[in-house]
Amino acid sequence: MDKALGISTLENVVLLASRLLLAWIFVHEGVFLATNFAAASASMAKAGVPALALVATIGLQLVAGIAIAVGWHARLGAAALGLFCLATAILFHTNFANRNELLHFEKDLAIAGGMFILMLRGAGGYSVQAFAIQREEHDSRWQWRFRAF
Repeated sequence: MDKALGISTLENVVLLASRLLLAWIFVHEGVFLATNFAAASASMAKAGVPALALVATIGLQLVAGIAIAVGWHARLGAAALGLFCLATAILFHTNFANRNELLHFEKDLAIAGGMFILMLRGAGGYSVQAFAIQREEHDSRWQWRFRAF
């Protein structure tokens, strides 16, 4: 058991795998939209979404997705992407007569739920943030010995 975080190795492994699975869809989509910006912009314009919103979407997906994957401010990234998924479901996938739209609506709600759990639970011990905290605690234990010098 990891004394600092109070969770087992298995829980840390599951949290890491879960973070990577949740982050993948956003990083992948962000890269795809960025590399196909003209086509994505034209498609979004048909839906009434301005190009600036597309740029913000790409930035959110890449920054928050990478933050979740590496575990640095993962709670904030998860909160942002959870809200993004809720907004996407409500704004773009409400034609429930179309089975595909219903599936996307349900998928977005499910991903939002996973993000909100991650927001509450945190990234776990196998994360950049946990490493930084452990290093800071280790460094502070030794600093008092050298303050007189």
